[in-house]
Amino acid sequence: MTEHWNIETAKALVAPLIKEPGALIEAMHTLQTHFGYVDRAALPMLADSFNLSRAEVYGVFSFYHDFRDTPAGKYTVKICQAEACQAMGADALTAAIKKMLTIDFHETTVDKKISIEPVYCLGNCACAPAMMVDDTVYGRVDEARAKDILEGLKA
Repeated sequence: MTEHWNIETAKALVAPLIKEPGALIEAMHTLQTHFGYVDRAALPMLADSFNLSRAEVYGVFSFYHDFRDTPAGKYTVKICQAEACQAMGADALTAAIKKMLTIDFHETTVDKKISIEPVYCLGNCACAPAMMVDDTVYGRVDEARAKDILEGLKA
């Protein structure tokens, strides 16, 4: 993230992609990489730029779980929701983490340190349930281990 959201910069970032077929998702990734999220104000601009309806743009934005409409916390915790992790207790792990942080998926703690997101496979099925903090994957995570990991992030 290099700066706070502004429409002029967003338009400049998207401009080189407008003539590329099917570049809407790439444009959203570009905005998220630059600003850290895709501001809702970008959706009408993207619709106009790519000659699409606002509903089509919103449909793409809301379909992909990786797009955020608010800035993420300093750390992003992704909790696996895939079948292997579900079978090994991901529901209880997810509930415990949400309770510890007092936030839900796609939200950020009040201190702006931690955001939590669902993910649908971390490739760590043999060590389920799994979670990831930024680029580090943790396996066999139970409530106690999750608490230790989260307290380490808060410190």
